[in-house]
Amino acid sequence: MSPKIQSSDIDRKLDQLDELLKSYGKVIVAFSGGVDSTFLAEAAHRALGSNALAVTAISDSYPKREMQAAQDIAKELGIRFEMVFTEELEIEGYASNPTDRCYFCKTELFDKLDPISEKYQMGTIVYGGIPDDVGDHRPGMVAAKQRGIQAPLIDVNLTKAEIREVSKRWNLPTWDKPAFACLSSRFPYGTRITRQLLRKVDDAEQFLYDLGIRQFRVRHHGDLARIEVHPQEIEHIAEKSARTQINEEFKTLGYKYVTLDLQGYRSGSLNEGLVQISTQHSMK
Repeated sequence: MSPKIQSSDIDRKLDQLDELLKSYGKVIVAFSGGVDSTFLAEAAHRALGSNALAVTAISDSYPKREMQAAQDIAKELGIRFEMVFTEELEIEGYASNPTDRCYFCKTELFDKLDPISEKYQMGTIVYGGIPDDVGDHRPGMVAAKQRGIQAPLIDVNLTKAEIREVSKRWNLPTWDKPAFACLSSRFPYGTRITRQLLRKVDDAEQFLYDLGIRQFRVRHHGDLARIEVHPQEIEHIAEKSARTQINEEFKTLGYKYVTLDLQGYRSGSLNEGLVQISTQHSMK
């Protein structure tokens, strides 16, 4: 364990989380199968048993491999599980890809979770927001706050490093899983998002995954694909054999140019050009 992570602090936060989840009585967990939502689903299942329900939203912006992974993880956890289908591409505010695109995505998700909440009389919906995200450009968090969606991991101040540590302790399959985000995050703001382009990026990223690359993004810039990988994997992907395979496959998918970003993978790299976020939505 990292010296910066104290077991006593983690145990105290876990106790607080358990008490908080139990205070809800019944919860729906917005479950993507990622590190944070899997941890939250496990904590909810431990605290509430059958009164916890994990719900995964399936949409065009969700990578195919993650759809199956979410189902497999939920089965392994033993938590009740359902899927809903969201249609964010039908929302102009999402498809036009403005800087607050995620606001519309989360709003669509919560709209689809409300009927499930009513059906099972589960008045509390929770999601895996973490304190590391606070202060970043996260329009989805605005939508969650406006709708009264709870973020218990933020409330008890469990950080990403602590969540990974406890996930490992609990033998969760996601404890070392690389971060992932919806496929729409691969497009520069203002680039219209379509099903065809989402599938193109998904196929490109699946090819990298099949090559053994684990932390990556394929950023779509029209005819150009900009590949980000973890700095430790740059040497691997730059080898002649890998370069040749990637170049041939990506051009088959329709890209004219294929580039490797020498800065490597970083979350939200397409936010780097945002000097000031203009949005009509307020945290109030």
